[in-house]
Amino acid sequence: MSGPVTYDDTPPTEEGARPHPVPEVEVTAAREATVGALTVRRALPRRGRRAVGAWCFADLMGPAAVTEDAGIDVGPHPHIGLQTVTWLISGESLHRDSLGSEQVIRPGQLNLMTAGNGVAHSEEATGRYRGDLHGVQLWIAQPESSRHGAPAFEHHAELPSVESPAAVATVLVGEFAGAASPARHDTALVGVDLVLRQGTDEWPASPDFEYAVVVVDGTVSVDGTAIDAGQLGYLGRGRDTIRIDRTGSARALLIGGTPLEEPILMWWNFVARTRDEIDDAYAAWQSRSDRFGTVASPLERIPAPAPMWAPSR
Repeated sequence: MSGPVTYDDTPPTEEGARPHPVPEVEVTAAREATVGALTVRRALPRRGRRAVGAWCFADLMGPAAVTEDAGIDVGPHPHIGLQTVTWLISGESLHRDSLGSEQVIRPGQLNLMTAGNGVAHSEEATGRYRGDLHGVQLWIAQPESSRHGAPAFEHHAELPSVESPAAVATVLVGEFAGAASPARHDTALVGVDLVLRQGTDEWPASPDFEYAVVVVDGTVSVDGTAIDAGQLGYLGRGRDTIRIDRTGSARALLIGGTPLEEPILMWWNFVARTRDEIDDAYAAWQSRSDRFGTVASPLERIPAPAPMWAPSR
């Protein structure tokens, strides 16, 4: 359910948009992309907005019909320098990785895989679920202190939530409104799933964070600006609270964090700092070196496209 990032999402340079120094709402539309057997709406990265805090990727998946034997169907592929965060709204999916992990994920559960210096994984049908698949895949860019480290995988069957009269907020990563997720995070950030009914909520925020709202279903409004399903509303930084209004039911992700101090370079399924790092990862995957290990998957291994700057491309 992850990637890849292409030139259509963001140019492969080391420069990116800087966080707005004052609170404001900037709305951008997602673009449609194909991931495995699914069509997704990619809300992040987009040209002009590469990251929100360390969050650097957000795909809205489905809803799409899957069967016992045909699901997402994303074969083994590699990652470096990021964490994948998988959150399902409906359906089931099977995660396999080069660490030997084999984990079914269901709604209300979280899969978090840390790539570090290199990991590979696949996302597959479970062999038993038939119905709609709907969810979100996010990436978190790892900081210098951990991005060259060992890969890891964790599954959380239960996550904390906070309720208001018109909303339920489930904390995927980080801390929010007094609740803390058990999931690993290497930078100061937060990710929250908001199930919203008609009404208004005002949630606590950190002025040091920049924030964005990614709307999954329905429409929400922040500071009088409407954000529709499939859109990302970038909220800037400097907020003590975030007020979210809606006239009907809606679902959205609130993501935020301390702005990245170092520009990131994204290409295919890699998050790096330089082209040389991506060239090395590309060569390692194509040569089937030990760097990314082996995934025990029946799906075909996905070859890496040559970086667009490669002379032979």
